[in-house]
Amino acid sequence: MKASEKTRLATASAVIVAVAIGYVVNIGSGTLSAPGIWDISVLCPLGALGTMIASHTVIPRAVVSLVLAVVAFVIFGRAFCGWICPVPVVSRLRDILRKGKPATIRVEGAGMPLSEDEKARLGTPCSATERAGKRGCKVDTRHSVLAGAIISTAIFGFPVFCLVCPIGLTFASIMLIINLFATGDVTWSVIAIPALLVVEVILLRKWCYAICPLSALMSLGGKLNRTFVPSIDDAKCLETSKGVKCGRCSAVCTEGIDIRHTQLSKADLSECIKCRACVEHCPSKAVDMPLLPAKKEDVAAVAPQAE
Repeated sequence: MKASEKTRLATASAVIVAVAIGYVVNIGSGTLSAPGIWDISVLCPLGALGTMIASHTVIPRAVVSLVLAVVAFVIFGRAFCGWICPVPVVSRLRDILRKGKPATIRVEGAGMPLSEDEKARLGTPCSATERAGKRGCKVDTRHSVLAGAIISTAIFGFPVFCLVCPIGLTFASIMLIINLFATGDVTWSVIAIPALLVVEVILLRKWCYAICPLSALMSLGGKLNRTFVPSIDDAKCLETSKGVKCGRCSAVCTEGIDIRHTQLSKADLSECIKCRACVEHCPSKAVDMPLLPAKKEDVAAVAPQAE
């Protein structure tokens, strides 16, 4: 496990622990679905939107929450998914069930010389045809779920997705367990809520990638994000400096982003969760995530002939 992954898991775990402590000592800090302190609080952007749709009322606190969320999405993109969301922490249970065996990262043809066509297409922006099938460049399943969550809220009069949101289920499970040991409060919820969380996060392995409407909402705001975007130093990249296939940065990306071969990428850069996996797994240290993007030179001008 790389340093950034350990840090991300530690950060998300710290948030979970902080919420649990806040609940036990009753300081009213709330959860990620409705965090706050004293009289200051905000709502989950999807929950805030759903609340106003369900009540047919413009609620000032919900509006403020939405505005703050949009600003955060523009500045940080989907960093919440990579660094704060508790779902990746819960999903680590899969590794425990597999006895901690890490997934093998395989890159087909790694170390082989690039073909002339591959050299010509290094870093080439995707065409309209290629973009039509790319996650983040079109309405994907997550956006369909987002639309369904909004429509169902309008129909039933309450935020339906909030009932199955894994973020809310995580903290609900923690609070139920605390109540169980503190007061002996035994209800069917103690079994049902954690079970639903397990089904969503453990069994539905592509929840974050293909289902989560909150990540879809973040990716919409993330299209304006220009900070901490993965960048490649062509002078160090094995494909541009040595003329050999690598593909490591693409293989380790959980969101399907290929920053080297943008025309082959399964996802747009707006889907980046700032996890830094591409940075830490690059064998030549060619990938970086600068605060602001530098002006990029023409890749074709530095691509050498295959050795």
